[in-house]
Amino acid sequence: MGKLTNFKRSLWVFHASGGSCNGCDIEIIAALTPRYDAERFGIKLVGSPRHADVLLVTGAIPRDFADKLKRIYEQMPDPKAVIVVGNCGTSGGVFYDSYNLVGPIDEIIPVDIYVPGCPPRPEAIIDAVVKAWLKLEKLEKELEGKKE
Repeated sequence: MGKLTNFKRSLWVFHASGGSCNGCDIEIIAALTPRYDAERFGIKLVGSPRHADVLLVTGAIPRDFADKLKRIYEQMPDPKAVIVVGNCGTSGGVFYDSYNLVGPIDEIIPVDIYVPGCPPRPEAIIDAVVKAWLKLEKLEKELEGKKE
């Protein structure tokens, strides 16, 4: 894994849950508890997508939530990264082919990183956030190169 050097601030994460059974949501919260303590790495959960660098999405997406998810994504400032947590968001999971769901999340918004599992372990979620951090560092370098 690469070294985190250029992104000079904490990584702020917004969590959007669409039709999740809460298994993945509980694991995200577990990643923030003192056992894993993601905040010691500068990873912080925020309450608004306007402040977020990374969007964590869980659950199979119901038809009603697809437009809301697009709006959440569009509200995030650039550069940004999207992480899908769990099998339901990746492929529909056990709800695959349900009449009320709109495809996997990557058919609604662009996805950078997938965290498979039902539910995935907190270590896997933290690892995905670090991968998103590396992507954001790379994008920030590209933006700095264009300015000069």
